[in-house]
Formats: sequence, structure tokens, C-alpha cells
Amino acid sequence: MSQNKSQAGTIQNPRVTWEGCSVLLDINDGDRLVFARLSAAATLKIGNKNFSLQPLIGCPFGSSFQIENGDKGPFLSRFVASMEGNNAQEKEDFESQEISKDNRALVDNNKAQSLTGEDIDAMRRQGATGDEIVDALIANSATFEKKTLFSQEKYRLKKQKKYAPKVLLRRPVARSICEAYFKKYPARIGFLRVDTLSLLLSMANVSANSDVLVVDMVGGLLTGAVAERLGGTGYVCGTYLGVTPYPMDIVRIFNFSDEVCNRIVRSALTELSLTQTVTLEQIHQQENELNMECLSNPQMSSSVSMEEISPSEKEITVPVPENAISLVNKMGKSTKAGNKASQQAIELWKENGFSSLIIAAPELDIWSLLQDILPLLSNSAPFAIYHQYLQKYAKDLISCHGMLHRLPCLTPA
Repeated sequence: MSQNKSQAGTIQNPRVTWEGCSVLLDINDGDRLVFARLSAAATLKIGNKNFSLQPLIGCPFGSSFQIENGDKGPFLSRFVASMEGNNAQEKEDFESQEISKDNRALVDNNKAQSLTGEDIDAMRRQGATGDEIVDALIANSATFEKKTLFSQEKYRLKKQKKYAPKVLLRRPVARSICEAYFKKYPARIGFLRVDTLSLLLSMANVSANSDVLVVDMVGGLLTGAVAERLGGTGYVCGTYLGVTPYPMDIVRIFNFSDEVCNRIVRSALTELSLTQTVTLEQIHQQENELNMECLSNPQMSSSVSMEEISPSEKEITVPVPENAISLVNKMGKSTKAGNKASQQAIELWKENGFSSLIIAAPELDIWSLLQDILPLLSNSAPFAIYHQYLQKYAKDLISCHGMLHRLPCLTPA
């Protein structure tokens, strides 16, 4: 147990998985993407069977796995993909064969395959691997040799995904996490593409030893990307309106060490403001009054629908389909990130200001937010604002851009 804790705190080799780390499992070249935390009890469901993730522990990221039969049943086994058909002579032979083939005479009447389902089940009981079943299906197909090379490869891939699925072990970094969420659940990250995310980091000049202020309402993806770029130097401070921080569940998928997690802090905007006009006690009192009003008015409380819940809250409460991004097991207790910023750090930021600012808050009024946040930045500090809709909010963004131009000593990009 102590060994696992030491590995989580100071990762000796980040290129190799360890027990308790988060991974992104790519099944059949992106057909299904699954986030999981590796442990001896963790399992992955492929088809109608569950496979232990124990063989993935201690393997380098980028490893490929396939299903093999063992004494205790099928299991995931690491393999090295073979490089077949890469020499120039084989390619020339294939091209010459392709000229004399076409699919015009082929009829899809389900009679070309002589191998039955009972035969396939019998092969499985005898210990045949998925690749052997695929080869048997190809050998017993009356039309396979008559197909073009493209159709043959398409047929092979289709059977391989069904009888010999492949699992790619990917490292969960900003790029892979963003691509995975954008492919399956883009609304949970505010439709933030990976190229847009990299542009935000570049325009905000996020670099080592920077103190970056973020308004992250995209599930923590922005916070995690900034922390990854900082690499354990500087700070990323997530600010929020009111007393409840915005969810940042995606941050725990990054496998950050304790050193990096300690650099991820949160603080309310009222605590960072140079002049506080509203105290936290007053905010608590206003929220309690609003809750009492909702309880006393049933129509007001019943008007909140599921669609009004933030994407990160949906991620926790709504069941996820099997063929989508999901958490194989409960992520468990991970290293804490997003603790409250110390008073010493807050006073230092009030005196010197933050080095940059990134806002990804689709639900907030940008100009009102900027009026409160811009005084917190240091002189000549860059900032970037993201929203998934350009036309819908073009008027607000354009007016905000014009107001920024009118501010003294400020030239927005």
C-alpha cells in the first residue's frame, strides 16, 4: 500500500503504468473509448465478457492487447503488431492483382460463408484464438479471393473487430482526453476541440513558472491542460462566482503527481478581489434565502430540468452507454487537486497580479466577469476567452471587444 502511495506521489517512470493510475483504453481503433483506473479488481467489458485489467499494470503506454485463451479462460495479452506487406515487391504484386478484380459479380445472399456459428463455438471451446477464427472465416469464404484488396481488408477488419478485438493502452494527457470527450460527449467540455485548447494555452502564454488564473466551466479540462503545461512550476488558480467551486472532475484523469496537484488551487473571486464589497457570509445568506424561497414555491423548484444541470454534474449522475466514454470502475480516492489557495498566495497575487488569464465560461456574462477579473492581472498580462458559439454570442463578444479597446493601456488581440 505504501508502495502505491509513493508511486502516485513521485512517479518514477511516467511512460509505464502502475497500480492506481488512470488510462485511456482505445478499443478497435477508436470504436470505443474507455477511461479506467488500473487495479487488480478492475475489469473491462468487451462483448458479453469482463476481462481483468491486471495484465495492463506495468506495461508501457502505447502497448496493444488482444484476447487469448488461458487455463482460467480468456484474458488480455500484450502483443506486438506485425509489419506485413511493407516491401515494394508485395505492393507491386497487390496492385497487379487489383487490376483484374472487381465486385460486380458478387451477390450478398449470406451463402458465401460455409463456416457456421456452431463451428465457431466449437473452435472457441478448443482454444482457438480470435485471429485463428478470422483466418478460418476468410478461408471458408467463397467470395473473399474474388473481392478487391480494399474489400478484402474491409472484410478482415469487420471480422477482427468482432472475433479478435484489439485494445490500445493510451496515456491520458490533455490531447487524448480532449479528443476522447469531444468525440463522444462534446457538450461536457463545452465543445472544446484540441486545436482550440492548444490555441488558448498559446495565446495566454502559459509557460513554466507562470501564475495562471482560469475560469473553468468545462469540467476541469482547461485546468488540467494548464497544469500539464506548467509541469509542477507556477500555479493555476481556478476562480468562481459565489461560494461553490466549479467541478473539475477531469483533472483526476491526468495522473498528476502530488507536486503538480499542490500547484492546482481554487479561490472565490471575492477573495481575490482587491476591494471586497460583499463578504462570504452575505453570499451564504443570499443562497440560503434563495433555497428557502424555492422550497416555499413548488413551481419554482420543479422548473429545474435535467438539461439545466452542468455537464460535469451529468457526468457523475447519468449512466453512460457501453459504446461510449465511461469509467470502468469507480475512480477511487485520487491525489487531491484544487485545494483552497493559501492566504499568503492570495496576498501575493493581489500585490503582483496573475501572469495570464483564460476564461471558458459559456454560462456567464463575459463583460461583467472581465470587469471584475482584469484588475487581478499584472501589467501587460495576456488573456484569452473561449465560447463554443460564435454567431449566437457574436454581439456580446464584439461589444466586449470594443469596450476593451476603450480601456486605458489595454489593446486586446
